[in-house]
Amino acid sequence: MEENLNTEVANSLQIQMKSLQKRILELETENAELSARLSKCVCKKIIEGNKTPIEDTERQKYDENGVKNISKKMPDKSCSNTMALHHLPKRCIALKVMYFGQRFYGFASEGQMDPTVESEIFKALEKTRLVSGDKKELQYSRCGRTDKGVSSVGQVISLFLRTNLKEAAINGYSGEIFSEESCGAEIDYVKLLNRVLPKDIRIMGWSPAPIDFSARFSCLSREYKYFFWKENLDVEVMKTAGNKFIGEHDFRNFCKMDAANVHNYRRCITSFDIFPCNERFEDDELWAVKIKGSAFLWHQIRCMVAVLFLIGQRLESPNVIDELLNVETTPRKPQYIMAPEIPLVLHSCEFEGLGFMCSSDARQALHTHLEKECRSYKLQAAIFNEALLSSSCALYVNNQLNSRKTKKESAHVPLISRPTEPSYEERRAKLNAGGETKKTPVFDTSVTM
Repeated sequence: MEENLNTEVANSLQIQMKSLQKRILELETENAELSARLSKCVCKKIIEGNKTPIEDTERQKYDENGVKNISKKMPDKSCSNTMALHHLPKRCIALKVMYFGQRFYGFASEGQMDPTVESEIFKALEKTRLVSGDKKELQYSRCGRTDKGVSSVGQVISLFLRTNLKEAAINGYSGEIFSEESCGAEIDYVKLLNRVLPKDIRIMGWSPAPIDFSARFSCLSREYKYFFWKENLDVEVMKTAGNKFIGEHDFRNFCKMDAANVHNYRRCITSFDIFPCNERFEDDELWAVKIKGSAFLWHQIRCMVAVLFLIGQRLESPNVIDELLNVETTPRKPQYIMAPEIPLVLHSCEFEGLGFMCSSDARQALHTHLEKECRSYKLQAAIFNEALLSSSCALYVNNQLNSRKTKKESAHVPLISRPTEPSYEERRAKLNAGGETKKTPVFDTSVTM
């Protein structure tokens, strides 16, 4: 009887053991599958790369005495956010950008200097989670590449941004998208970005664009303004000289030559004007040069304005424009100093089919911000003017004015008689001979600095 009982117990234990062994195999198989899935998870790789495994994060909740820490470490959501953005619908968007360039090292961010306008814009795009991927993936392009100190009220960039419209990724630039936008379905790009951009950069408007749109190559024309105080300049003779720029010419004597990358220096100027602005200081008046063309060379506007200033001072004849545009008789650029960069503004960029828009809320916020900045700069000007009118400063200014009347003016060397820079052919010959080892940066053909 006792032997039968022991046999039954042994059989029962064997059955349980086999059942447990089977369950162990099932758990091991399930564990292997989960481990394989976990190894493919990007979040896991990021955590391991930062040397902060989930287990360690759990342990960090308690100190060495086993007491739970009060402060909680928030989990890193960048991985999941990035992965989510990749799966969201996107569309090609053109953004009109305004920036005050004084503190920036130019617009483009390819160089080593910082900050640039472009780098600040991309910080804002990433902060608002409108983009995922690099510039190439986003098909990013810019209309113009302005240099250090140059400003803009009409720069245009294009890239693929996150959208609320499900049909955007399929239909691209279709009329269906506009009908949804009229219902307020789309993201308010202007309002969203302007909340996080620095105060000297603002998005002025946005427009849907075709999927093959390029802010650089789709641009029909670019217009620049250059502000200056009239002082003793003869603006009428400057107008006469400036009209000689209109048409297609070789502007190699009105730019900073980049012989390594640019081989065609012919550009077309479609309009030129000089006009007064609604701004005065004492007996002086602010004026502006407005130049419109299809594209511009490196530093072209500043070189053109520099020669116009010499003409306005009656130091050069308007005919010097004809001589410098004739590269057969003047193949080498005379040495002269460019006009300063701060007064130069990229005023507008022209495109076919784009219609920049802005919500009423974003427009009101933009107007309020720009008005506030104008008032701030006028207050600063008032403070400097107060210092200028102080008794000690006024006495110094009067002494300076009297000394200028008696001081002999330095002799002006005509442009055509000055030392010259190497011609394009000479630069190319030197490059081909390996004489220049320094790599020359590549600039857009639409550059003006």
